[in-house]
Amino acid sequence: MSFKVQPASPSRPNRCQLFGPGSRPAIFEKMAASAADVINLDLEDSVSPADKPEARANIIRAINEIDWGNKTLSVRINGLDTEFWYRDVVELLEQAGERLDQIMIPKVGNAGDIYAVDALVSAVEMAKGRSKKIDFEVIIETAAGLAHVEEIAAASPRMVAMSLGAADYAASMGMQTTGIGGTQENYYMLTPDGAKHWGDPWHAPIVAIVAACRTHGLLPVDGPFGDFSDDEGFTAQARRSATLGMVGKWAIHPKQVALANEVFTPSEAQITEAREILAAMKQAEAEGQGAAVYKGRLVDLASIRQAEVIVKQAELITG
Repeated sequence: MSFKVQPASPSRPNRCQLFGPGSRPAIFEKMAASAADVINLDLEDSVSPADKPEARANIIRAINEIDWGNKTLSVRINGLDTEFWYRDVVELLEQAGERLDQIMIPKVGNAGDIYAVDALVSAVEMAKGRSKKIDFEVIIETAAGLAHVEEIAAASPRMVAMSLGAADYAASMGMQTTGIGGTQENYYMLTPDGAKHWGDPWHAPIVAIVAACRTHGLLPVDGPFGDFSDDEGFTAQARRSATLGMVGKWAIHPKQVALANEVFTPSEAQITEAREILAAMKQAEAEGQGAAVYKGRLVDLASIRQAEVIVKQAELITG
């Protein structure tokens, strides 16, 4: 283990992040009543340029008036390459109340992008005397973002989460696909008998994001799955992401909330096994042993750390 200890991620459930356009205020109450852990009200891609001022006003009103319960409440601002983002930040922090938890910054390419937003946010917070500091979550969706993923993760104490934006990432990388997440028809290998074996084209960025997040104490989150009619495809993508260390996934349609929650909630069997492993190791330590045998397999200190991850996830979800 390095002398520099890996920091813990924020202690909150983040199994599903439900997105809704700021231009559709009629759905906000339903989002607040959903089973999603995080709500992302959107000012970016899902809102046309002409509708952005009205969408911003809709979101501010909703933050102030709707009961969001114990959900994490976030707003995705516009990209730093647009004329909209500074107004998003200023109006949100000047007019929305303390209920807003964080802002999502899209298409982040380097630490300087985070510094720019941080400076503006800090100035508005000081000017308005806001007692609650706004957190940042970012989307890695460009080649530059992936190349600088670790410096982005370490760019500000406000950073709490990082997501993969598959569609814009694919465009930035020049990938030959129009799919948003999931396996891609032409990304395959042939087995010796000539059968196709599909790989995961998002594996590399997911691993990079998870590593950067775990190194700097952030929550790694999988982004959207575009085909909301394909429940099995969504679930398969989510399971791959969970296996690689991500804590949750976006929902761009209400039906995806339950799917994400199911994948990123440890099963009763997983929780029971994790607790039994911890008990077995505690008994082994009491007997002066550094390892134990559990159901025919060796468990040791590394097994404790794995089991503790599952137990902690379960405890966060149940409160």
